[in-house]
Amino acid sequence: MSRKNIFTIVILVLVMVSISTAGLTQEEYYEDYAEEHFYRGRVLEVRESVEEEQEYFTAVEQEVIVLLTSGPYKGTEITIYNTFFAGDPVYDFLLEQGQEVIVVTLGEEGSFEEAYVQDLARDRGVYYLVIVFILGLLIVGRMKGLKTIITLVVTIALIFGALLPLLLKGYSPIWLAIGVASVAITFTLFVIGGFNTKSLIAILGTVSGVIVAGLMAFWAGSIAKLTGFGTHEAQMLYFMDQTIDFRGLLFAGIIIGSLGAITDIGMSVASAAAEIKQARPDIRFKELTGGAFNVGRDVMGTMANTLILAYVGAAIPMLLLVMGYDIDWLKVINMDIIATEFVRGIAGSIGLIAAVPVTAILSGYFLSDHS
Repeated sequence: MSRKNIFTIVILVLVMVSISTAGLTQEEYYEDYAEEHFYRGRVLEVRESVEEEQEYFTAVEQEVIVLLTSGPYKGTEITIYNTFFAGDPVYDFLLEQGQEVIVVTLGEEGSFEEAYVQDLARDRGVYYLVIVFILGLLIVGRMKGLKTIITLVVTIALIFGALLPLLLKGYSPIWLAIGVASVAITFTLFVIGGFNTKSLIAILGTVSGVIVAGLMAFWAGSIAKLTGFGTHEAQMLYFMDQTIDFRGLLFAGIIIGSLGAITDIGMSVASAAAEIKQARPDIRFKELTGGAFNVGRDVMGTMANTLILAYVGAAIPMLLLVMGYDIDWLKVINMDIIATEFVRGIAGSIGLIAAVPVTAILSGYFLSDHS
């Protein structure tokens, strides 16, 4: 079975305010931006000189010798000046000898007159973690692990090869997300569970839960007047492409975000029903449905926690800000970003809940003895 190397995605966000400040037209800005060239490098030598000391920070300008380790100019040594503000660790960083960095040059390729360190090189840590993840799946799961990797590859390909490009072209985010989710669910569950009634039941139950999650998000989001601009990324995306339906994009994100947990509960209930059927071939509709429902209730409790905690974990810095500044609850709950996170987590959980009875009833109908 052939393998495919999946996407290294680089998302470049353009802030249009800087265009007017610099006095450039949009076309000129994009032309200059397109002349950026990225290289991997390693810091060979660092020279520091303290430029200014103030009450809250110290400004340090570093003269850095960087060896390029990738691209057509691999092996070239260039000099870069890096300014570090000790009181601003968010955007600035102090370079040290031996560090792997990402170097950006402006203008024609091979011209290093305007070069700067864009960021520290972090991709290798990500790649190593992915390798450990894949090896873990193969060692523990064996053939099931291999199937899991295949389904992950296809799901990622659907998202980056179909969903995102079509969203940029202005297609309806909600229907597009439901369509992509349905294809991903169908492929994943047929590969993992095989072409059988159990997988079909799990697919139908999962798709129903995903649709319910999308409808709940749309309903609650409409009542709450969510704008879809609750994140800085969405706000900056507005300046890049104003044809995107940002409210729809929010709901599409909720659908995709809840897909994994709802798929888990759909397959868990369908698998439990299939095992009950195998143990008792003559089981009737009511008994099988009730047994599957009981399994679904147990799984639902853990999956709802998983979904909510995933969103809470991502929002911890924001929650600390709210608590640290002791902001009034009335103000907090009416903030667009806070209301968005509530809708995101709860709508996905409702979709998960809806998948339980649907999958249980379908299991009882397709697997029980109707005689």
